[in-house]
Amino acid sequence: MYSRAVRRGRVPREDAEPVPCLLELALLHPDPDDMDWLVPTSPQEVMTRLLRGVHEEVSASQRRMGSAVAAFEWYAGLAPQQRSSAAEGSSIRVLDGLSRIQAAMDAATEACTTEVLTVQPGGIRPEHELTEGLHRALALRGRGVRMRDLYTHVARHGQGLLNYMELMGGAVEARTLDEVIDRLILFDRTVAFIPANQDRTLALELRHPALVGFLATVFERLWRLAIPLTAPLPDTGIEGISHREQSIAALLAEGHQDAVIAERLGISVRTCRAHIARLSETLGAASRAQLGVRIAQVGLDGPARAAEVAGLTIPDQGSPTVR
Repeated sequence: MYSRAVRRGRVPREDAEPVPCLLELALLHPDPDDMDWLVPTSPQEVMTRLLRGVHEEVSASQRRMGSAVAAFEWYAGLAPQQRSSAAEGSSIRVLDGLSRIQAAMDAATEACTTEVLTVQPGGIRPEHELTEGLHRALALRGRGVRMRDLYTHVARHGQGLLNYMELMGGAVEARTLDEVIDRLILFDRTVAFIPANQDRTLALELRHPALVGFLATVFERLWRLAIPLTAPLPDTGIEGISHREQSIAALLAEGHQDAVIAERLGISVRTCRAHIARLSETLGAASRAQLGVRIAQVGLDGPARAAEVAGLTIPDQGSPTVR
């Protein structure tokens, strides 16, 4: 269409309607003598006009960039003593998305040389969760890094965890508790990772010495209270009441609902209610309120008292004691 306009000097406007770009680029423009006809414009003239606009936009952007740089340099010069504190902003970093979290964890794994401390809440660890972190654990073991893991007692019943411990050999030491804090991973006591939302698609990378030191202290205190994975759970000292039921009784005494107790101990709500039913039967409680009274009577409302009062007589029971 354009070449026809060049050859003939002009073309009918209606013939150019299928190619509106020629008008948009101003390669064709209306004939001043007859508006129904279009005449060609020199491509060099069009290009010069277009480039002039682009050049002006680039020049304006460069001026804005220069002004911004000059402004920030001026602000930076106002308080040079604050530069070190500004650098501490990187001591807490928000990791958005699983890919960024995994990348940060991989980087911390590569830099780790001494120890890794982890807290793994919940119940039985699914096989896929153990497999996801296996490459990091094997890399750490290959460099002689020692690992200590804290789980809930329920995790003892997962074959996946037992297989993982066997594969890692003496590089990993694991202990369990009735309940633990939310997930925590500490590398060399210099960097820690904690979840920042419930579904763990957000995480915080912590490098501030005070925060990391605090989390390490929390871990060590939990570790001292925990029971080695290879050791059996202690007997409650009360006939017919398991260690898990003792834990549930203590949380019931604190007034927690079934769903909260299940989450804290890493079991399902259905399993939790089954344990409560067995606990009620063992203690001879006909109602939830009566169960609370029975729990207090036998000392199950606190782990420290259970062993001391395990021989206490329970009213209305056929046996004189619960031992």
